[in-house]
Amino acid sequence: MSSFTHFNEQGRAKMVDITDKLETVRTAIAITSVTVNKQIYEKIKNNEIGKGDVLAVAQVAGIMAAKKTSDIIPMCHPLSLRGVDISFSWLIQNEEYKLEITVSVKTKGSTGVEMEALTAASVSALTVYDMCKAVDKGMIIGPTYLEEKTGGKNGDFRREDM
Repeated sequence: MSSFTHFNEQGRAKMVDITDKLETVRTAIAITSVTVNKQIYEKIKNNEIGKGDVLAVAQVAGIMAAKKTSDIIPMCHPLSLRGVDISFSWLIQNEEYKLEITVSVKTKGSTGVEMEALTAASVSALTVYDMCKAVDKGMIIGPTYLEEKTGGKNGDFRREDM
């Protein structure tokens, strides 16, 4: 028998039983970015991308992804999310245009929302790419990372090195 909680007695993957875990308020913040060229930056800012309002669509896609995380990540538990917020900001340096995407997810439950936040951030970035790829396929996504999380038996986490 493995000492890892995600394996059964046969050494095969299993979804962990969280029945006995306490319900607490749990939050997670994930961040990613999409680096684009000046042309895409200007088209997004001026709402000139042919597929529509890039940030509005990316925001809705991210929220939908957070709600569907357990459908695409095999060992994630389905969660009743209490809130998902996605914000965008531009970081412009030396002719580099980076769209930073910050996702905040909240629930009250027996397991955390880190995967929901990371999934929402990733899908938001992929949506930006999809909507802008006709202009330039050279966009760069990432890095994608957990910035912080609160709640649960393992306590709080805050990234210090980014």
